[in-house]
Amino acid sequence: MNSIKLLTLTFACLCIFPSNLTASKADKSITVRVASYNVEFGKSATPEQIGEMFKPYKLDIIGFDEAPNGDWTARVGKVLGMKYSFVGKISSANHKDKYKTILSRTPLEGKVEHDLSVERRRCWNPASAVRAVTKIDGVTIAFYSLHICSSRDREKTGHAYKLANEVLPKETTERVIIVGDFNNNIGDKAMNTIEKAGFKATWKDLKIDPAKEYTYNAFDPKKNHGVIDHILYKTATKAKTTDGGIIELKKPLSDHKPIWAEIVFDSKSSKK
Repeated sequence: MNSIKLLTLTFACLCIFPSNLTASKADKSITVRVASYNVEFGKSATPEQIGEMFKPYKLDIIGFDEAPNGDWTARVGKVLGMKYSFVGKISSANHKDKYKTILSRTPLEGKVEHDLSVERRRCWNPASAVRAVTKIDGVTIAFYSLHICSSRDREKTGHAYKLANEVLPKETTERVIIVGDFNNNIGDKAMNTIEKAGFKATWKDLKIDPAKEYTYNAFDPKKNHGVIDHILYKTATKAKTTDGGIIELKKPLSDHKPIWAEIVFDSKSSKK
């Protein structure tokens, strides 16, 4: 009788445990640690210094703008142990060494640069966003790093409008992060346009009021333009920012302040 009970209990355990393990795996969340930094064409710091600054944040992926061409981004990666990089070919406003780049701990695929230039007299051109896809814990993330012109008082013109209405609707990856120097403040029509496309700024989850902070000008706070550097994520997969903020340095390494965020994505697909 005892033998029969033992066999019954063993069979029940074998049936239950795999089911629980499967459920646990399906409910797993994916944490992505990202940063964005306008480095002012490397004017005030070496890539090695910038790499050392970012070390404590244990980042998965970084977007740079106004970055030098060549191996500059890869040199930052060498300090951080991040082996994969992508350097765009469009320099902002055709200035020297103002490229958009991506640095990643995991391999990058689907690398492309989107030209966001528009026909406007009151805005510099060209502008662009580099885009690449990477997998973190087996989950695919599309990552954009950009540098665009201010169009804060205009909703249906400018680089932000082109990004929101011509580029992002064609993105097929579910989980998307956009970082960079937007040259616009939260609440401007330009930022509202991107948020209406299904994106949310990390400041809101972090309960940080951008109106009380600034990311530019790090060298001259009296001439600051507020928070114009942002990290946004696509809201469709129930993502949430759990940590992050503006990185305050005793000695600035650029005219912008670096920003970072820890974003948690639901690993389950939202598609039915």
